Amino acid sequence: MDTATGTIKVMIADDESIVRKGLQATVPWEKYGMEVVADAANGRKAWEAFQLHRPQIVITDIVMPEMDGIELSRRVKQAAPDTRIVLLSCHRDFEYAKEGLKLGVSGYLLKTAFEDEELEGMLEQFRKELCASRTDAGGDSDEGVAEERLGTQLYAWLSGHSDKFARELEKLAEARSWRERALYVYVIKSGLNWRDAADILSRDDTLKNEGALIPFSEERWYWMLPAALAEAASGWLVERKSEHAELLWSRSGPVEGPQQWLRAISELHKEAEMEKAYGVSSGEWPEPIWKALRLMHDNPSADWSVSDVAGQVGLSRSHFSILFKKSVGLSFVAYQYKRKLKIARELLKDTSLTMQDIAERTGLGDSKYFSKWFKRCTGQTPSHYRTQQKDGASRTE
Repeated sequence: MDTATGTIKVMIADDESIVRKGLQATVPWEKYGMEVVADAANGRKAWEAFQLHRPQIVITDIVMPEMDGIELSRRVKQAAPDTRIVLLSCHRDFEYAKEGLKLGVSGYLLKTAFEDEELEGMLEQFRKELCASRTDAGGDSDEGVAEERLGTQLYAWLSGHSDKFARELEKLAEARSWRERALYVYVIKSGLNWRDAADILSRDDTLKNEGALIPFSEERWYWMLPAALAEAASGWLVERKSEHAELLWSRSGPVEGPQQWLRAISELHKEAEMEKAYGVSSGEWPEPIWKALRLMHDNPSADWSVSDVAGQVGLSRSHFSILFKKSVGLSFVAYQYKRKLKIARELLKDTSLTMQDIAERTGLGDSKYFSKWFKRCTGQTPSHYRTQQKDGASRTE
C-alpha cells in the first residue's frame, strides 16, 4: 500500500496489450481504493517492475515470454508472501491452477470466460483484507516513501512515459539548496539492496542527510550528493565492497544544474543497461569500444559501417576493427548481423509489427530484403518463425 496516499497498488502482466489496456480501462479501480502502477508485456519486465513498485496485487497471465506467470508468482511470493496474485489463462487447464494454489495464489480466471463481477469480487475481498492488515499493524512507516515515489518517477522517465521526475528533481534541488552546487551522481549496479543501503546511510553522520538515494530496482539505485562529499561517498562504497564482493558502481561528475543531472543519470542508466545486456563491466573494454556499442545501442535502426563507427570514436578503420574483434570476440560485421538478428527475432516474437516496420527498425531496408536476409540467417522465413513462436506459446499454455 502506498503509505503516502493509502492507495493499494496493482500490477498487470500479460503479453497481449489488449488485455492489459482492457483491464486498466474497464475495471473501476478507484472504487476499491486501488491504482494500476505498472504493466508489463513479459515475465522478466514484470519481475523488475514488481521489485520497483512493490504492488500488493499482481494480476498475471500464465504463459508469457522470458518468464511465465508461475515462475513470476513463485518469485513474488518469496519476496512478499502477503501479495495477492490472480492468474489468467486462455485455456481450461486446471493443472496450472493447482500449481498456482500450491504457491499461494489467491485466484484463477479464464481470460475468455470470466465475468467482470468475478474479478471485482476478488478485488473487494483483497481490499478488505489489506485494509484490515494495515489497521492491525497500526499503519505503515513513512520510512522510504519519498525514495519509492522518486524511484517510480525515475522509472517512468527513463522509460519515456512521464516527465514528473524532472520536476521532482527541481523541487529536491530547492529543498537541498543544490542549485548553486556541483554534484556527483553515482549508480550502484549490483551487490547492495537499496533498502539496506538506506538503512546503513541513516547511521552515517557525514552522509545521512546530504544526499538523495533514488531506487530504480532493488539492486540498482542512484545516489546524488554534493561534490564536496564525493571522497567520503567513495570511501563508504569501498567499505561496503569489503562486505559485498559483487558490489559494482559508476559515477559521473561534478555536474551542475538539473539538465546536467538528468543527462548524467541517463548516461549512467544506459551504461548499466548495456553492462546487463553484454554481461561485462564498462571498465573491461577500452573506451572507444564501449562508445561504439553505446552508439549502436542508442540507434538500433541505423546501418553502421566500420568506417562510420571508427570515425565516430576517433580511431582509424583498421585499428578499430582489430580492437573491436579483440574486445568483443566477433568482427564488427559479424556483431552487427548478430545484433540485428536478435532484434528481429524479438520483434517477430513479441510484437505484431509488419515486416516492413521490422525491416526499418533493424536498418535492413525493405520487407523483401529483410525476408531474404532472415531466411539466409535462420533457414526460416520471418512469417514461419513468427507462427512457430506463437504456436509454441499456445501449446505450453
